[in-house]
Amino acid sequence: MAKGPAREWLWLKCSETGDLNYRTQVKAGTKKLNLLKYCPRLRKRTLHKISRKK
Repeated sequence: MAKGPAREWLWLKCSETGDLNYRTQVKAGTKKLNLLKYCPRLRKRTLHKISRKK
């Protein structure tokens, strides 16, 4: 049985408010991920970037 690619969990952080709004899985080693996602605090779509929660 073949194993799938290594995946890791990370958070998407709003670039305007700094809130960690979304958690998602990506391939291990992903450096950049910028998505327009909905920010509930601002009630509009904003740029969200990778944040590895510690």
